[in-house]
This record gives sequence, C-alpha cells and structure tokens, in this order.
Amino acid sequence: MKLSIKQWIHLTLTTAALSTSTNVLAADKVNFQLDWLPGGDKAPVYVAVQQGFFAEQDLDVTIRQGKGSTDAITKVATGTADIGSSDLVSLLVAKANDGVPVKAIYSLFSKAPYAFYVLDNSGINSVKDVANKKIVTSPFTSANVFLPLLLRKNHVEEDSVTLTKADPGALNPMLITGKSDVMISWVTDTVKNQSQAEAVGKKLKILPWHDAGLDFYSSSLIASDRFLAEKPDVAKRFVKAYAKAVAYTWDHPEQSAKDVHNMVPEVDIKQATDTIISIEGLVINDVSNKDGIGAFTPERLAETWKWTAEAQQLDASKFDPESAITRDFIPGGQS
Repeated sequence: MKLSIKQWIHLTLTTAALSTSTNVLAADKVNFQLDWLPGGDKAPVYVAVQQGFFAEQDLDVTIRQGKGSTDAITKVATGTADIGSSDLVSLLVAKANDGVPVKAIYSLFSKAPYAFYVLDNSGINSVKDVANKKIVTSPFTSANVFLPLLLRKNHVEEDSVTLTKADPGALNPMLITGKSDVMISWVTDTVKNQSQAEAVGKKLKILPWHDAGLDFYSSSLIASDRFLAEKPDVAKRFVKAYAKAVAYTWDHPEQSAKDVHNMVPEVDIKQATDTIISIEGLVINDVSNKDGIGAFTPERLAETWKWTAEAQQLDASKFDPESAITRDFIPGGQS
C-alpha cells in the first residue's frame, strides 16, 4: 500500500516518539567489579539486583567476580568497570604511589577484617599471647603488611614469632592439625574456617585485629574520576540503591543469602547466611552508629592513612588521603 506524504509524516513522528520514549525508559547500564569471589560478604550488590533496588533507580547492573583489590582498582581505573569494591588501604597505596584516577565513594566495612584464628583450647586469648608462637599466613594477604605494626602496638617482639607462608587452602588444616599455633585470616572467612574445624571435632577462637588497636576503614565502593564526572547521577542512584541493599542485607540475612545463590548457584545459602551474620560487626558497629554507614570522617580517614603509610614505609606527609575519597555520593550527605 502506497502511503501519502501526510501518512509518512505521521508514521515518522510516531516512530520517533516511540524511540524517544524507549530511550527515556531504558535503564542505565553499570558494570560492577567485585574485589573477590561471590559470597555472603558480597551480598548487598546481589540483593540490590534481586530485590529490585537497582531497577527502582533505573539501573541495569552486571556483576563481575574479581581477583583482589588491585585487580578491581585497575579495572575501574581503565574503564573496564564503572564501579567496584576494594579495600580502602589498597586504594590509598595506589593513589599515593601511582596517582590512579579512582576514588572511594562509600564505606562498607568501617572496621578492618583482619584476625588471628587459634584453637579454642590453645590458651591464646589476645594478640599479646602470640609471642613465641608459630603463625601461618597466605603470601598474598594485605594483613601481612600490618602484622609488624600490630605486634609492636601490643608489645610483642617480631623476632619472637615464627611466620610461615602457605597456600591459602592449607592455612586452616595447618592450624587444626597443630602444625601452626596461629593463623592469619579475615573475619569474613569465619564460617568456612569454623566448619572445617568442627568437621574434625575442633573449635576455633577468633581474635579480630580491630580489637587490638588496628582500627581503620576497609572495604569500600570505588569509581573512576571519569565516570563520576561524566555520570554523577548514575553514581548517586547506584549508591542510593546499594545503601538500601546494605540495610536489607543485615535485616534479612537468610533472604539475602538466597539472593546471592539465585545469581550464583554455587554459593551455599546456609554458609552465606552465616557469613552475613558473622561480619555484621564490620558494617554495623560503634563507628557506623556514630558517623553513619557509608561515611568517611576526616579523622578516621587520616588514621587509616597513618597506619597504611607506616606499614608501607611511605612518607605520610606527602599524600593527602582526602584526595582518595569523595563524599558527594553518600546518601544523606554523611561527612
């Protein structure tokens, strides 16, 4: 059928209107880079997808698993990812040494997750008790950098401990079998480590380093300077949805674990639930109760950098940690 000019104009205008409507309604795509493997400790971003919090903000979020904070920072800096998660300490070092164009935009763990694990009947009840003990650790964990400072702060001679580095999978078995007295691991690994110990009739005791003086910011959301400059509204909407998911995660740990499992079937629901419950103190604690979840206070940020600079043997005065963060995207305007 041949259309008249009037019909062509009407059809063209209708098509254009539909196209414009589609573009307005289309969700903004965001590539999110984890700093490690999916699990209960990574639940909020999966919750935000499954509970529709990102959809409420017109966001279409793709989640990619990671290989550590350095990997996440690199992918965000190069534009491979838009937003990611990273240890703030790793970002501070990367900013101080290489000036990476990345900033932290939201604090999740306001306390560091490093910890000593010992057998429950070991007689080791505090960091001071690890003097003259055998300690096993992974060669890759950033905790190793802070170990000398932790020992000094607790008046333990570094030479008095015997430090062995082993494959991450061998750490807990070495502790359980008595080949080591102490294991360095993260609080986020509590459920996995305890389960392995209980399988052979043992029980572990956890000694968090933040209770022994090593107290600073850790896991945070990060984004590139370019992304924040070009898409500030997308970043704000992402953080708003993520913050809503954080509250939901610790109000509904089992459902949140199911949300992770729904997207990553190999994640066990019970283990993820137990992990969420076990790390609540890293997220909801005296610091977050005072300052708000997500906040970076100048004082605590400065303390985090002081510890980091000392551990990395950097001149703390030559870098301003404020240049590594922005408070422009934190819901409610926490300072």
